Amino acid sequence: MSAPGLLRTERARLTALYGSLLLLAGGGLVALVYVLVGQGLYASVSGVVRTVSPAYRLPVPGETVDVGRSPEPARTMAPGETPTPEELKGYAFTQDLSDAVTDATRHRLLMYSLLALAVFAVLSIWLAWWMAGRVLRPVGVITETARRLSGENLHQRISLDAPPGELKELADTFDAMLGRMEHLVSAQRRFAANAAHELRTPLAVQRAAAEIGLAGEPSPQKVARIRERLIGVADSSEHLVESLLLLAVSQEGLEPGSTGPVDLAALAAAELAADPPHALTVVRTLAPLTVTGDRALLGHLVRNLLTNAVRHNRAGGRIVVETSSDGELAVSNTGPVIGPADVPRLLEPFRRRAERQHTAGEGAGLGLSIVAAIARAHGASLAAEANAEPEGGLTVRVRFPLPDGQGAVRGAPGSKIG
Repeated sequence: MSAPGLLRTERARLTALYGSLLLLAGGGLVALVYVLVGQGLYASVSGVVRTVSPAYRLPVPGETVDVGRSPEPARTMAPGETPTPEELKGYAFTQDLSDAVTDATRHRLLMYSLLALAVFAVLSIWLAWWMAGRVLRPVGVITETARRLSGENLHQRISLDAPPGELKELADTFDAMLGRMEHLVSAQRRFAANAAHELRTPLAVQRAAAEIGLAGEPSPQKVARIRERLIGVADSSEHLVESLLLLAVSQEGLEPGSTGPVDLAALAAAELAADPPHALTVVRTLAPLTVTGDRALLGHLVRNLLTNAVRHNRAGGRIVVETSSDGELAVSNTGPVIGPADVPRLLEPFRRRAERQHTAGEGAGLGLSIVAAIARAHGASLAAEANAEPEGGLTVRVRFPLPDGQGAVRGAPGSKIG
């Protein structure tokens, strides 16, 4: 990396910041020591000099002074008496000596302090560079992992081995994001493969019917049967394409201006009246429930829930449709016993409880995934739970946020889908 590029790295910025702070602290410490030592240095040096050389101390009236360097005995200054010229000369010599020693000490202290500060600057910059590298190491690991990732190795994780902290939390969050991305990519691949398979099957049937059934000179009765078969396959393909388009529209969310008040209780009653289930007992408890949303999409949501409840029911079974004033729509049915582990898969596109048999009225396995997408588009929550034996079946509870003034929205309970 070039020098200009290196200076633009976070490590260089942190090094400059840490180094500047350490140098600032070191310079402040040197200045503080120099000022504090300098304030009392002259008094200390002067006291030492006077103690070592008493003759160079200026006498105070009434004080007995031992000249020390002279064979003369100590004398006592009388009040009002002035020092002799020799004593004044000794005092001046003491002053000059104290000043010289003080200046030399201050100069030596300053030189050593600046030298120590220079060494400290080098060490602080190296320490700041090393410390910045240690701090940013997890970021480098995250960057390298992100650079290696592609659609083929989303299973890789950072798994940062570090003590708890912000960077450890960042790495764990990145790992969790990779898990979600892996799940979404896998779901997208399954969706593409399943959609291709679902669309290829009717095309293959149509081709076989045209090539084999209409080969030669078929009778009018055979042509009628093939015609009916082709129309049925075309209807199935058209329904599949419409379901895929509806799923795509639901996943895009609601368009501005397309929402308004929708009475889900009336919508459910209308769907039941338009296509009443035959040979099934319908139990309805439809309390008033008005939500804000797209009426067409909510109609598909109710219709798919009811269709799913009828299609996967047993002979003489039961369907329960409920709406409540606290924002919940629930549809339950009786039917085959479903394991709890299989319930989440039923909300995925093209996922069924059993393998597809390609029989009439079987469906493409998109009903509940469309319901989930429409619920998400409306800010509603949906969950599924298998009914207990011996009834079996599923129950779906979709909880919608209520408009202002209709009560607080409670947390979504576990839903059962049927």
